Amino acid sequence: MSSVLRSAAWVAGGTVGAGAATLAYASLIERNLFGVREEAVAVLPPGSSPLRVLHLSDIHFVPNQNIKVRWLQSLADLEPDLVVNTGDNLSHPDAVPPLLEALKPLMRFPGVYVPGSNDYYGPMLKNPLTYFTGPSKISKEPPALPFGELFGAFEDAGWAGLTNRRDSMELRGVRLDFSGVDDPHLNRDVYAGFPSPESGAESRTVRVGVAHAPYQRVLNYFTDGDADLILAGHTHGGQVCVPFYGALVSNCDLPTRLAKGLSVWEHNGRRAPMNISAGIGTSRFAPVRFACRPEAVLLTLTARS
Repeated sequence: MSSVLRSAAWVAGGTVGAGAATLAYASLIERNLFGVREEAVAVLPPGSSPLRVLHLSDIHFVPNQNIKVRWLQSLADLEPDLVVNTGDNLSHPDAVPPLLEALKPLMRFPGVYVPGSNDYYGPMLKNPLTYFTGPSKISKEPPALPFGELFGAFEDAGWAGLTNRRDSMELRGVRLDFSGVDDPHLNRDVYAGFPSPESGAESRTVRVGVAHAPYQRVLNYFTDGDADLILAGHTHGGQVCVPFYGALVSNCDLPTRLAKGLSVWEHNGRRAPMNISAGIGTSRFAPVRFACRPEAVLLTLTARS
């Protein structure tokens, strides 16, 4: 073999080896490197005590994910004042009982939730490269998931469903007004607006918009409604990212630079802090993450100056 052929074979072998190592890392290691991202947002009325909000999204649970179970259970040690679940909890028809066992320690805290498409429908095997061609499409006949059982358990625990509805709760002397939508990725969103403030209570009120998929139309609804905070998931933070660059896709019309993290959404001269979770799981048919670790987000809401 000539020296040129030997060099080409060495380069080809090295490339294949590096690709195999990267895939092994993404599928076996990084997707299980669960962590908690912490953020602080000054949105509470002046003089308010801090509130700790745990934002969960895109758990995509599959039976026998024991590492994920233990980690989810450990999140109760954070002692949040509120849990916000932004959907896509399921990825398997038998996932509800073990998922509820994993979330049981957290369900003793107040909570709210909205659904995602992978609460209603299970994922289907497809070419994973289609993820990079634009927002994913729902099959005409996807397998149904037992979302009623899951959401019924949430409601029994006192978590408020925000599926195209608004609701309020009081925590530590602050009234939280919520507006939530059904999954925009399925075009099921109907904006219900925010609750009307009680007379004289507006200065002690914080408005929180909650959605699964952060499509721009929904972010605009919330921002035009004077939301103080917007919470969403769905993007998986890009799931497979380029180191030092970030997400290549957001799986919706959200700019990729906003696919995860705390940022600000602007519309019609109004601004609202927005947290997009990179999510906790993946589709069971694409169980990889690269340069995008799975996360829960602990938001400490503090008083405005």
